[in-house]
Amino acid sequence: MSHRNSPLSPTGRLRLARCVVDDRWPLRRAADRFNVSVTTAKRWADRYRDHGPAGMGDRSSRPRSCPHRTSRRRERRVVGLRVSRRWGPARIGYHLGLNVSTVHRILTRYGCL
Repeated sequence: MSHRNSPLSPTGRLRLARCVVDDRWPLRRAADRFNVSVTTAKRWADRYRDHGPAGMGDRSSRPRSCPHRTSRRRERRVVGLRVSRRWGPARIGYHLGLNVSTVHRILTRYGCL
């Protein structure tokens, strides 16, 4: 856990952003002063401009989408084979050309194991 005035805390981010936006410090000077990269300082200053002090909080790093996720149609085929023929993940994977771990994950997600 970092201390209260750490540059990585929301309070530290707010202090840096106020120096850049309100006091017109150059990004490089603020980044050096707060021991962060210029890219990070710019990101925090932009968030402060867009959202104000409320934008300085921690954000989730969870991806918003997964473009290579297995399609719903293919998931339905996996579950359908499990229910109708009672095949296991290895046989379903071989039949559909999917990895066994992918089939297992789908079946677990739908509660079929």
